[in-house]
Amino acid sequence: MNNDIKNVCNETVFENIFNTHAKNLKRFIFSKTRDADLAEDIIQDAFVKIWEDCEKVIFNTVKSYLYTIANNLFLNVVKHNKIVHTHQKFAVKESTNESPEFLLLEEEFLIKLEKTIAGLPEIQREVFLLNRIEKKKYKDIAEQLGISVKAVEKRMHGALLVLREKIGNI
Repeated sequence: MNNDIKNVCNETVFENIFNTHAKNLKRFIFSKTRDADLAEDIIQDAFVKIWEDCEKVIFNTVKSYLYTIANNLFLNVVKHNKIVHTHQKFAVKESTNESPEFLLLEEEFLIKLEKTIAGLPEIQREVFLLNRIEKKKYKDIAEQLGISVKAVEKRMHGALLVLREKIGNI
């Protein structure tokens, strides 16, 4: 009979353990979480774990076992929240409203554009990049290259013709 009193699987003993330790255990977890609902959930999970493992739990060590289980459950929540936060941070950076098909077409277009620009004659490519990428005016390009503004216009016109022919209107 004495063995039955100390058996954690006995409903009366388990209820006594709950009534004795639940309030202080909740305070302990609440001091870590600062969230009453989360603390309550962790406490419930800890007692469920004790009940599931009642045959393995020694009555004299039930208090320390409860605190260890509750603390480990709290740490699992912290780890989970950290992973969720990290994932959300990356998801925000990577999210786009564009469809995968559009993104693929955009990538193909950029590759085609780069190849076409690379295939331009040197004098046309240089003028095109200075104007369209570096945003320089024809007059500034002419001064930089030591040519007339008319020559810059002619080279730019030639570059645009090639690009329109190979890619379309840009």
